Amino acid sequence: MMNEEVLNIIRKEAEAVMNIPVSDNYERAVELITEYVHKKNGKLITSGMGKAGQVAMNIATTFSSTGTPAFFLHPSEAQHGDLGIVCPNDIMMLVSNSGRTRELVELVELTRGLHGQMRFIVITGNAGSELAREATVCLLTGEPDEVCTLGLTPTTSTTVMNVIGDILVVSVMKRINFGYSDYAKRHHGGYLGSKSRRQCGHEL
Repeated sequence: MMNEEVLNIIRKEAEAVMNIPVSDNYERAVELITEYVHKKNGKLITSGMGKAGQVAMNIATTFSSTGTPAFFLHPSEAQHGDLGIVCPNDIMMLVSNSGRTRELVELVELTRGLHGQMRFIVITGNAGSELAREATVCLLTGEPDEVCTLGLTPTTSTTVMNVIGDILVVSVMKRINFGYSDYAKRHHGGYLGSKSRRQCGHEL
């Protein structure tokens, strides 16, 4: 019985991933990140609240470890001075399932008050939301149903958001030709660090 429940959850989450809407917006998002971070020497700043905020933080750390400088900016802390981390050549990525997260809507307004030409990549399940309308590029999740028994707890939605983040990370890695030697310079310890250093020899 338990095994059937486990397989059912896996099946539903796998279906949600396979139903992520694919569009030219992925190409546009990769181009924006490459242009602003790797050509204009800006940085990628991600933000989100709650579980979506944890996804945004994970996206930032994964980008940073693969050659694209990125930071997580907590939207509430941004209202108490941390907005100062944002510079004109940066690009922002906002993660919100509803697309209506008050703190993120306010963050857009505050950021534009500081840097009026700021570009925003938005990951959301709501194409008609406030954040989607403010987006330079909007990446939709497909608005999957949560596998949570109440249909409330962010579960399937965060799985899909993480996959979208992975798509962007891997696509940018390919665009900037990020290799083993680049990886090794950023990973000095642990198994991944030693593995990347061993692989460096195969690139020579």
